[in-house]
Amino acid sequence: MAADALEGGFAEAPIQSAQAFRAAMECMARPGRIDEIAGGAGPAPLSVAASTLLLTLCDPETPVHLAGAFDRAELREWITFHAGAPLVEAGEALFAVGHWDELMPLDRFRVGTPEYPDRSATLIVELDGLEPAGAMLRGPGIRETAALSLPERAAFVANRQLFPLGLDFFFTCGTRLAALPRTTEVS
Repeated sequence: MAADALEGGFAEAPIQSAQAFRAAMECMARPGRIDEIAGGAGPAPLSVAASTLLLTLCDPETPVHLAGAFDRAELREWITFHAGAPLVEAGEALFAVGHWDELMPLDRFRVGTPEYPDRSATLIVELDGLEPAGAMLRGPGIRETAALSLPERAAFVANRQLFPLGLDFFFTCGTRLAALPRTTEVS
């Protein structure tokens, strides 16, 4: 195991994971909201926000898929050491991380079943920028409308049409975090 795999975890796990979990849930409950999270520092190309999410949300019972440039030995070792999460193919994952184009096609991820819609994947999408501008969002957790710089719109419109099935998304850039649950309408 490389020495890098041992670094980049939480310095104060109980406090930092609680803070990160709250920020993640706040973002998911309020689509379009952008928060700052920190604490994790995984190997490149993981951002601080994505590292922190993986440390907070993944454990030995949470299969993770690494897409494209993220499927690297250093990152596999880091996740295994810090979270113990099994690394799997896209169709088995509860969480997946990668750049938008590396996560395509989205239909290879689980969207749940009518009996268990919660058994779907959550994608952590690394972006070059994350701003409260661009696509218009409506739905639960949004007073009237919100805006978020999404990588595209069509995929999120199609995802919403699957409701109550579908994927949920976290977007990360540096220390910035936003979320888009399947309940959100995108235009």
